[in-house]
Amino acid sequence: MIQKLRQFHPVAATALLLSLALSVAPALAEKGPPRNTIDIWNNSGGNVLQMVQRRNDLARSGKTVRIRGYCRSACTMLITMPNACLGPQARIGFHAPRIPNTTIIPPMVDQIMGSYYRNGIRDRWYSGWNRSIDMKVITAADYVRLDPQTRICDSLKPRRGRKGRG
Repeated sequence: MIQKLRQFHPVAATALLLSLALSVAPALAEKGPPRNTIDIWNNSGGNVLQMVQRRNDLARSGKTVRIRGYCRSACTMLITMPNACLGPQARIGFHAPRIPNTTIIPPMVDQIMGSYYRNGIRDRWYSGWNRSIDMKVITAADYVRLDPQTRICDSLKPRRGRKGRG
């Protein structure tokens, strides 16, 4: 049929094929996050006071905040938001806050960070993670074991026959 159409009118055949390809392409593309979702991907933290503000903004957004990939340092303060969840493959890293490009731990910053942690995470934080320059990395499953109030994102849990996504 396409050969006959091409012989009849090459421009019409090309237009038909192009429109068909464009109508199928969106269905084949990987879907982005749902509209009511904010994905935090591979966040290495940063300034603690700026993260407090970001946390407040995200908590007020009314959207589910999915923390995916790695979440290190000040990013870990986002995990305990009521509207946050962890991707099943997330890796969470803790270390002492410090003045950038130094090993100097500023006073009180670890207390600010610790105020956002709960349960076993809070216990570990104040038992040494808050003073360690070395990164202590745990999995999402380990995080939930230490803080059972934290949840794994239902929308990212692996379905049968499929690996986890974040």
